[in-house]
Amino acid sequence: MRGYGQFCPVAVACEVFAERWTPLILREMFCGSRRFNDLRRGMPLISRTLLAQRLQTLEEAGVIESIPLSTGRGREYRLTPAGEEFRAVIDRLGEWGQRWTYGRLSLQNLDAGLLMWDVHRRIAVERLPAERVVARFDFRGLPARYRGIRTTWLVLKRPEVDLCMKDPGFEPDLFVSADLKALAQVWLGDISFSQALRSRGVVVEGPRNWVQAFPGWLLLSGFAGVERPPRALAI
Repeated sequence: MRGYGQFCPVAVACEVFAERWTPLILREMFCGSRRFNDLRRGMPLISRTLLAQRLQTLEEAGVIESIPLSTGRGREYRLTPAGEEFRAVIDRLGEWGQRWTYGRLSLQNLDAGLLMWDVHRRIAVERLPAERVVARFDFRGLPARYRGIRTTWLVLKRPEVDLCMKDPGFEPDLFVSADLKALAQVWLGDISFSQALRSRGVVVEGPRNWVQAFPGWLLLSGFAGVERPPRALAI
C-alpha cells in the first residue's frame, strides 16, 4: 500500500513531501532551477530515472507544473501555488539543519562541484565590476578516494554568472586555492572569509582591487545567518 493509510493532514502531506529526494527537488526549484539538467546538477547522486519519477509525482499532486520548451526538447518546471506553500517548510528544515546538526561538513558530505553550483547562484551581480572577471578555483584537502571535481571556473559578468567545470577559454583573473571544508565553512557562515584567509584555508591571488572586492561578491548560503549553539560551531 502506498502511503500511510491515514486521513490525518500530516500523513497525507507527507505522502507528497516526505519521499526521498522530494524536499531537495523543491529546494532546487526555490533556488531558481527550472530545467531537468539544472535540477540534477543540484542533486548529482539522484538518477535521471528517479528524478523523472519524482517530478511526475509532484506534477500529479499539483505541486508543480511543466511546459514544453520552445526548442521542442525538454520541459520547464514551475511551482504551483500549492508548491509555493512548501517554501516555508523548506526554510524551516534548512534552519533546523543549520542550527542543530553536527558533523554536516564531514568529508563524505562535501562535493566541490555541488558547493560551486550553490556559490554561483548566490553572487551579488550588482557589485561586480563592469568588465568580465574569471575566477579559477582549485580545491585541496580532499580525501584520497574523492572522485569529484577538483577545479572549477566562475565567469563573473553582469547580468549572469556562469559556472564551468572545464576551462572556459578565458585567462583567469583571480586564482582561488581552497581547502574544500574551509570554503564550505565560509559558505555556511561557520567562519568568516577573513578567518579562512588568515588560516590559509582559502588563498586568493590576482589584482589587488579584485582580491579585496572578491569576498563582497559572495552572498553566502541563505542559511549562513542562522545562529548556532556553541557545540555546533566547535564541530
